[in-house]
Amino acid sequence: MTAATIAPTRLRLGLAALAVGAFSALGTPAYARGPDGIADVAEKVIDAVVNISTSQTVEAKGGGGGSNAMPQLPPGSPFEEFFDDFFKNRKGPGGGSKGGENSPAPRKTNSLGSGFIIDTSGVVVTNNHVIADADEINVILNDGTKIKAELVGVDKKTDLAVLKFKPSKPLVSVKFGDSDKLRLGDWVVAIGNPFSLGGTVTAGIVSAKNRDISSGPYDSYIQTDASINRGNSGGPLFNLDGDVIGVNTLIISPSGGSIGIGFAVPSKTVAGVVDQLRQFGELRRGWLGVRIQSVTDEIAESLNIKPPRGALVAGVDDKGPAKPAGIEPGDVVVKFDGKDVKDPKDLSRVVADTAVGKEVDVVIIRKSQEETKKVTLGRLQDADKVQAAVKTDEPPPEKTVTQKALGLDLAALSKDLRARYKIKDSVKGVVVTNVDANSDAAEKRLSAGDVIVEVAQEAVSSGADIQKRVDQLKKDGKKSVLLLVSNADGELRFVALSVQ
Repeated sequence: MTAATIAPTRLRLGLAALAVGAFSALGTPAYARGPDGIADVAEKVIDAVVNISTSQTVEAKGGGGGSNAMPQLPPGSPFEEFFDDFFKNRKGPGGGSKGGENSPAPRKTNSLGSGFIIDTSGVVVTNNHVIADADEINVILNDGTKIKAELVGVDKKTDLAVLKFKPSKPLVSVKFGDSDKLRLGDWVVAIGNPFSLGGTVTAGIVSAKNRDISSGPYDSYIQTDASINRGNSGGPLFNLDGDVIGVNTLIISPSGGSIGIGFAVPSKTVAGVVDQLRQFGELRRGWLGVRIQSVTDEIAESLNIKPPRGALVAGVDDKGPAKPAGIEPGDVVVKFDGKDVKDPKDLSRVVADTAVGKEVDVVIIRKSQEETKKVTLGRLQDADKVQAAVKTDEPPPEKTVTQKALGLDLAALSKDLRARYKIKDSVKGVVVTNVDANSDAAEKRLSAGDVIVEVAQEAVSSGADIQKRVDQLKKDGKKSVLLLVSNADGELRFVALSVQ
């Protein structure tokens, strides 16, 4: 179980609440313990829940002073405390040596997690982090039978994995329920292998839905107060019908133990990922081919969008599906394939969940008017694109500044300025040569070398153009102006600045 360390200061408040809860529990009526159906659910599904045992060979390197280095154990391993004590507080064999023939040999480490059977042919679902980098994977059934398993496929973005093994006897399987039908306060049951104790049943309620904790691009977790601990990773979260409505994946905890804040990947997401992993051994996600950003209050005011909503298109891939469909930078996507888009995360999730090659209707707002574009989705390539931000010493700003506006020193692009700021020839607009440190522009992280391409969705080529547009917006009573800004490489983003 991955222990997330989100808002650690808030976690301390739980200690005071614990004492209050212990006192008030004395007068708690019997029905508050939960519905009677929990025992029936547990009895029905317990044999479909399995333990996942993995082993990994790690290189033990000699540390400073000759002590053996602690192996890097997979998250949630029940042996973490043991190895921490052994390697940090004691010296293993050969202690005091500095390499050579006395260097520690590679050693094998073990990790335990949970999973569940979805097909009696021997198909198991678990978390990717439970089996990541494992040399050997074993499935341990509820009766203790241990069987070697093979990896079918993984999806790192949702932290899911599918395994397969050959059963030696008939199995019990479980099916997915509809996580979209969950309501806050619904009772749920978690079963798994916390701290390698095996077959442990806990119950609680759905505390929240659609939680985004910034752990991945498609976050939409079910939050529950059912006790989930290290080792529960990959285990199922059931509704009272015995259907899997989530896969237990994350906890927030200062100590590694449950404090009543656990997260499960919803079954709607899991079912789609599992189907593709079983069919293709990989994920084939839809791709729209746009870069998007949030529609802030200032941007919404500039674009006359009320209330603020949708995903603002900051850039369009020349080779992507959105380009031939007529989607442009500055468009705001408010609906995709019949589903409302409240924010960029919504759009990312719904596009990823849509079949490659499907033609969909994309509703955009352009210049205060709604338009519908038909887009045939491409396939998202999962190769991670890492873009390193290289900071260079900036030369002093040009002595002769064409115009000053919005707290910016502005100049028409020239060969000298392109060379100074390494701006590509394809980038057109007005270059920023200096930013007033006390301006709104500085707060929005504009910097020397940025190029203003458009002001209020109109192209500009000089500082005078920008000043003219700003003056007109002030006359019209606008509070902010929307800039389309490019970096030296041509990557675009929208920035709203106050004109007051």
